[in-house]
Amino acid sequence: MRRFVQHLVRTAALVAIGACMSLWSNAQAQDFPTRPVRIIVGPSPDVFSRIIAEYLQDEWKQPVIVEPRPGGGGKLAVAAVTGAKPDGHTLLFATPTFTLATAMRLATYDFNKDFEPTALMGVIAYALVVHPSVPAHSVAELVALAKSKPGQINCGSAGYGTVPHLACETFNKVAGVNVVHIPFQNVNAAMLGVMSNQVQMFVSVSTVAKAQIAAGTVRGLAVTGAQRSALLPQLPTLAESGFPTFVMPGWGGLMAPAGTPKAIVDKINADVQRAVKDPKVAAKLLAVGMEPPPPMPAAAFADFIRQDIARWTAQVDAVGLDKLQAH
Repeated sequence: MRRFVQHLVRTAALVAIGACMSLWSNAQAQDFPTRPVRIIVGPSPDVFSRIIAEYLQDEWKQPVIVEPRPGGGGKLAVAAVTGAKPDGHTLLFATPTFTLATAMRLATYDFNKDFEPTALMGVIAYALVVHPSVPAHSVAELVALAKSKPGQINCGSAGYGTVPHLACETFNKVAGVNVVHIPFQNVNAAMLGVMSNQVQMFVSVSTVAKAQIAAGTVRGLAVTGAQRSALLPQLPTLAESGFPTFVMPGWGGLMAPAGTPKAIVDKINADVQRAVKDPKVAAKLLAVGMEPPPPMPAAAFADFIRQDIARWTAQVDAVGLDKLQAH
């Protein structure tokens, strides 16, 4: 009986401690943020973060500072966030750069363990474009052309191991063709490459592609997302074009350091979801190429990240890791 009473006392104490910790965590979240918040951006455009930061700054009554850390393929940005106190005041703006690096075994960090997925800000489409002189007005026609000219069509990228590079090699794999990968220094240089016919095809972020398609300097053939892009609604998906496994969705979201209290993560998530539903914010994001995300609490965003890593891993394995590395 005495042991039973001691067990009850210990259980009650643990319950009380848990309740106190929960109350303390919720109180922290209500007060958050208590000082300026930093959003660290790796090798991605910082315009998306700046639009969200402007809204959150008004909402939180604290400065929200966007800090680009583009070096090291995202490693500098990761170090700045994982080395910060896990209290929500330092966040990483994450994109497929990080999940693809994980799939390619290039990451010096564990993206699943070192971060708390916090909020999905939006989705970003990639578009397959060709030089106007290319006699192909659909993906099927491009495949037929590539089959008739093996090794004679060049496919540009933003460098080895990037999404556009994986797109070139995936195109070879799923279409059974032989286009030649030509790496450029960055996305803008690769777009200039296809505009000048140095390369005949390129998978570009939709914002850059939209402007050049409208100007007639490139021709759009398809987008890589699971659904058509709101930015380029006239273009079919690659899945619609006969390649159901050729799906490469882009996205952008906020990650907090591992160990950040759940209540703070949930508060940031709720505030970001409110931001992207604001018509003015949504219009600004769409203008620069980020489309509204589906409603997604933090736990669902964590599942999204795991699925993204799994999808990239399957695509990397399918084309062969050796083809995606600089030689």
